[in-house]
Amino acid sequence: MKHIFQEGLDKDAKVLVLLHGTGGTERDLLPLAERIAPRSSVLSIRGNVLENGMPRFFRRLAEGIFDEEDLLFRTKELNDFLDKAAVDYGFDRQNLVAIGYSNGANIAGSLLFHHPHALKGAILHHPMVPRRGVALPDMTGLPCFIGAGKNDPICSPEETEELSTLLKQAGASVTVHWESYGHQLTQPEVEAAAQWYQQAF
Repeated sequence: MKHIFQEGLDKDAKVLVLLHGTGGTERDLLPLAERIAPRSSVLSIRGNVLENGMPRFFRRLAEGIFDEEDLLFRTKELNDFLDKAAVDYGFDRQNLVAIGYSNGANIAGSLLFHHPHALKGAILHHPMVPRRGVALPDMTGLPCFIGAGKNDPICSPEETEELSTLLKQAGASVTVHWESYGHQLTQPEVEAAAQWYQQAF
């Protein structure tokens, strides 16, 4: 997978895995990592799927309707890539925190749903529920931040609440932060995520 790895000053800090939104690249979320955990190593990844020329992490059938078969395949592909990158770059595979926006947040959520121990925590900006009707692994104590829009046209508040409930039922420690800027990722939301991160880790 096309990616950027930046080694951090603090080798014991969590390694941040950055996952962009539709049409983004591996450079999009680097400023977020700098704001949230400036001393951490960063692995920023570009999605392997193209939709009308725009990179994504998995296919969808329509707006808000995921191709579940592809989602599962791509989630495993990402998990396997994280295994390989840990060896290649010499970081602790058990010490990863994902920061994802939109489509990137959805595949980060899918990692939580399908691959126990893939992540030590997650910052999910405007995620949807990756899959419904599946048994979730034990996430006891896993810190999770969800940034959401009260008027998000892509991810409704009800969807946010559903995802939060599912994660909490699996044992995760979930914080939901609300803004009123639709599906946009705003500076106040990033600041809230940074403050949460300092307390969580």
